[in-house]
Amino acid sequence: MQLDPAAIRAGVRLESHDAVGSTNAEALAHARSGTPGPLWITAARQSAGRGRRGRTWASESGNLYATLLLTDPAPPERAAELSFVAALAVHDAVIDLAPSLAARVALKWPNDVLIDEAKVAGILLESESPEPFVVAVGIGVNCAHHPDGTTYPATDLAAAGARVTPAHLFATLSRTMLVRLTQWDRGRGFAAIRGDWLARASGVGEPIRVALPDRDLEGRFETLDAAGHLILRTGDARVVAIAAGDVFPLRAATPARTSA
Repeated sequence: MQLDPAAIRAGVRLESHDAVGSTNAEALAHARSGTPGPLWITAARQSAGRGRRGRTWASESGNLYATLLLTDPAPPERAAELSFVAALAVHDAVIDLAPSLAARVALKWPNDVLIDEAKVAGILLESESPEPFVVAVGIGVNCAHHPDGTTYPATDLAAAGARVTPAHLFATLSRTMLVRLTQWDRGRGFAAIRGDWLARASGVGEPIRVALPDRDLEGRFETLDAAGHLILRTGDARVVAIAAGDVFPLRAATPARTSA
């Protein structure tokens, strides 16, 4: 793996591994030992990769597994906005390398990238608040293969017709992430990030189901609010702001909560 020259000039560092348990866990361990960000941790394989809500993230060789460790990237209350920043950076990198996919790539709230409405990439944010505040921005992209039997359909870049290696994708991502972080500007530029995300979003204006830990809600995905919450208009005309949940097209079957 190599960084883009723009990332190197900006002081970003890289640590590459053949295999780790989890790139996020590795990044946070570095933070606890006093290593500052920005630092990318990459691995060819993960033995304990994980997604949101403790789900397992299949981590075969041939896909991209990378985490960006950031030290004091913004006030802690703005850290969740990094999901949108990272999703845009992945979107930008994929389109840069496979421009023919431009009309087929979309963003799924709050932190996934889709091709043809199937998940090709996911993002996991993990933070620790003792001084200094740090965030691990974990990114997994299915380059060569994808898991079967997932709650939400999955795909990979090769299956979509784009032969992109993890190394090539990572180098481009290290540049596009830098661009999007600069745009975000520690949260001061989130309005622009929100606008760019909405312009690439899947499901806006459409009926959706949002799976919450204790219940499901159905309605129309209206927009994102100024904090990035999903604004759902339910069938009884209530407007609900949702901070976290799993989104499915309303036509999809009820999600099995035990699936990866």
